[in-house]
Amino acid sequence: MIKPEPSPQDLQYLVAQAGLDADQLCRAYRQLCLIRSFENLIADRYYIGKTPEFNMAAGPIRGEMHLAVGQEAVAVGVCSLLGDGDAVVSTHRPHHHALAKGVEPKKLAAEIFGKASGLCHGKGGHMHLFDAGRHFACSGIVGASFPQAAGAAFAFRKLGQRTVAVAFAGEGAANHGTFAETLNVAGLFQLPLVVVIEDNLYADSTPKWAALSTVHHFQRAQSFNIPSYVVDGMDFIDVYRVAKLVIERARNGMGPALIEAVCYRYRGHFEGDAEEYRTREEVERWQALDPIPRLGERLKTLGWADEAMLNRLRDEAQQEAEAAIQFAESSPLPEPQEALMGVFQ
Repeated sequence: MIKPEPSPQDLQYLVAQAGLDADQLCRAYRQLCLIRSFENLIADRYYIGKTPEFNMAAGPIRGEMHLAVGQEAVAVGVCSLLGDGDAVVSTHRPHHHALAKGVEPKKLAAEIFGKASGLCHGKGGHMHLFDAGRHFACSGIVGASFPQAAGAAFAFRKLGQRTVAVAFAGEGAANHGTFAETLNVAGLFQLPLVVVIEDNLYADSTPKWAALSTVHHFQRAQSFNIPSYVVDGMDFIDVYRVAKLVIERARNGMGPALIEAVCYRYRGHFEGDAEEYRTREEVERWQALDPIPRLGERLKTLGWADEAMLNRLRDEAQQEAEAAIQFAESSPLPEPQEALMGVFQ
């Protein structure tokens, strides 16, 4: 749930309870800034050639674009607890998860631009990213992350590995049959699976209240005897605290869990979305809970950072994001014959 800001004493208690220290929180702050800077730059480049008349097929980045500006704390709060061997399966809105999992920003940017130096040599684009080294994948199919991550979790269990699989999905995907099917199987076989629902209140343009018969998705997961939690998805510390609990639990053979992170996307469902389904006042209310300045203020309250340090971390993140975009823009497009490589031969 979205909660009021804790007092300095309560904040110290929450940080200690989560097992976080100054270095971890500063690294998390930098990672949040990197994701935000990266996606803002992608948005800027995406509209090149698409104005004054919006044409999705024009410009250096073609096709649909789904950004997660505002949802960074969910990705970083979960993925900062994962290792390279742990698997993450993301959605059509995947950049924040990819960067939080450690995917190289330059290769990620190049793939989004459709360049030969990209993760998939320019064949996947922004909704079909794959990084075998980081055990990261995503799909444009809504609800696909649940069974795919369960498959990885099943393999980990059979191999006797202390690795976990994480399925990220939006609250709209949790209304698909794959959600219930996956929870049933994961609970039955006690798979090392963590399902993370990013509840940003809208499935595309459909408000949650118009499509869900219960208040929260975690209530549905409990019916499968799966431990389930609801957290403030705009609060890195709250996400991290619960993610640490369920990931350690899964890693130790105690089965699956679900986290429902209540969050908000500041941009439209896709770039070019007219956003007629929500008001400017609603967006502004949620912007007051922006996870980046929120964590920055908490670092200052704890005495672990001052404004100069926060500026330095933001500048470093911005420079890394700019370097990734410049790499993508200067990289060559794939040769025509590449279209058949890795597909039919």
